Amino acid sequence: MTRAGEQPGSGPTALVVDDEPQMTIIVEFALQTQGFTVLTAHDGATALHLLRTHSVDLVVLDVMMPTMDGLALCQRIRARSEAPIMFLTALAQRDDIIAGLEHGADDYVTKPFHPREVALRAQALVRRRRGAGTTVRVGELVIEPATQTATLAQHRLDLPFTEFKLLHHLAVRRGVPQSWQDLLREVWGTTDLIGGRDVVKSAVYRLRSRLAGTPNGSAYVRTLRGVGYLMPEMATEDGDASPAAR
Repeated sequence: MTRAGEQPGSGPTALVVDDEPQMTIIVEFALQTQGFTVLTAHDGATALHLLRTHSVDLVVLDVMMPTMDGLALCQRIRARSEAPIMFLTALAQRDDIIAGLEHGADDYVTKPFHPREVALRAQALVRRRRGAGTTVRVGELVIEPATQTATLAQHRLDLPFTEFKLLHHLAVRRGVPQSWQDLLREVWGTTDLIGGRDVVKSAVYRLRSRLAGTPNGSAYVRTLRGVGYLMPEMATEDGDASPAAR
């Protein structure tokens, strides 16, 4: 792990949190092979201290830990950081996965796992988080991928990372229906997540709830029964409808 006084590498920095030291060693080595600088913690208090004192691009987090479990820690992290969070845990039931994602995680990997898969998924999360793009405007919705911010009717939307990705994906493909499989592949970066349909449904529900708190917000994400989800074309302030991305 990186220690005080050491110079960090030029690659991204990951924080690995697990109460089993051997597990942190395995994950640390896997991430280092993909160019990560790795910080490690074995409890929630240490993890929060490292987040206050270091710039972190990714958090890899166990669920079952003493004192402060991973779900509670995930919420604490989300309150202060937009860094992607990957759960790495032995809890593999559908309800466990949905709970993890609802608490703000962006990916969920179950034990046992292949270290290279974890490293590649971690790399993909950071790449998507860092990926900058052009401003997207749909009606009164303005999305800034470079800063991971979105406003609707000039109201700032407080969106966790996954919900921001979901909103951005629907906005870029406005006017084009997206199946839950499409969203799982493009937003979560997988096609075989256990309970994938429920995960997408839950995320869409949370996003729509946040949008509904702003004027006309409920019109931005529609459910098409038997088809999927859609952000419709909407006229921008100049009266023109923004063309859908090809």
